[in-house]
Amino acid sequence: MNAIILAGGVGTRLWPRSRQSRPKQFSDITGCGRTMLQETVERLKGIAVNEQIYVVTGHQYVNLAHEQVTQLPFDNVIAEPCGRNTAPAIGLACIHLRHQGLPHQKADDVIAFLPADHTIQNIERFQRALRQAEEAAREGYIVTLGVEPIMPHTGYGYIKRGTMVRGASSTLDGDCDMPVYCVEHFLEKPDLMTAQQFLDAGGYYWNGGIFVSRLDRMLDEFARQMPDLYARLLELEAEFDEPDGGKQAMAEIWPTMPDISIDYGVIERAERVAVVPLHAGWNDAGSWDALDQVLNCDQSSNVQVRGDMLLLDSKANIVYGDSRFVALIGVNDLVVVDTGDALLIGHKGQIQRVKHVVEHLRQLNRAELL
Repeated sequence: MNAIILAGGVGTRLWPRSRQSRPKQFSDITGCGRTMLQETVERLKGIAVNEQIYVVTGHQYVNLAHEQVTQLPFDNVIAEPCGRNTAPAIGLACIHLRHQGLPHQKADDVIAFLPADHTIQNIERFQRALRQAEEAAREGYIVTLGVEPIMPHTGYGYIKRGTMVRGASSTLDGDCDMPVYCVEHFLEKPDLMTAQQFLDAGGYYWNGGIFVSRLDRMLDEFARQMPDLYARLLELEAEFDEPDGGKQAMAEIWPTMPDISIDYGVIERAERVAVVPLHAGWNDAGSWDALDQVLNCDQSSNVQVRGDMLLLDSKANIVYGDSRFVALIGVNDLVVVDTGDALLIGHKGQIQRVKHVVEHLRQLNRAELL
């Protein structure tokens, strides 16, 4: 199986650790000692060899990517001149694979498309889900891993499963706890009452943005559903053999690409879409308060992510220290993030407002803090 890791985006909700110069996917957000990109590559061991793993990122982050995943071939880091969302990024990676045409990259080979900024606690179950998805993809399905919901979350889109695709699950030694279903339909982010109804009814999953497909199937869907974008991809592919490797064509054509996600552009209207339920401790780690669900708490329900700290009579806090000793006394439900040049302190229930801090800094042209 090939793997395409999407490493674009900035992750402003994780400021001040995530910055424009080093977004969250290139940072150690969870205190594990590896960046989120490195963790994503690591959990593919046994699924794909290094030559089969590709990273798509912004041109300004190419050097960061090379520094962090030195085990990958140099040309396996693919640069976007500017961010145009996940549909163009995936299309670009697909034509790179098709153009290279290496022995392990044939038109009907299977590719996993993975965001670089997610956390997954149970790697064994995650890999089994990918293998189940691979079997269904070989039969012509585009497969999404549907995250088993653990709460009525209103921040994710949902997937409603339909009938079981029995043949895909029967090929893997009777692995019946991870069946494959047809997708009945995709649903937008719901309100709280609707999300609770989904949870109560069962058969609904969070859309985590992880997809598995044959190369030819994905490109066929691009051609069918987004012919203008696909035509631009073909123009780019035709220039790859030029002396500059197509850089001039990229500079001219890429900014004309539509800014659209793979979900809206392709997946939600694709033919033969399936879902494999994923129960593996998945989290998109989109904000600081999400670390409550990712990391273990101490006996006072504090999450001590990293750093030198002392928490006295303090409960249910999240603390991330990068440069100095941090002490909390008699405070509860706070997020404290110290990166040396910036200090964030906020109540968990309002920590999403960190985006207002980032916007304020942007208006003040405080580029050194962005």
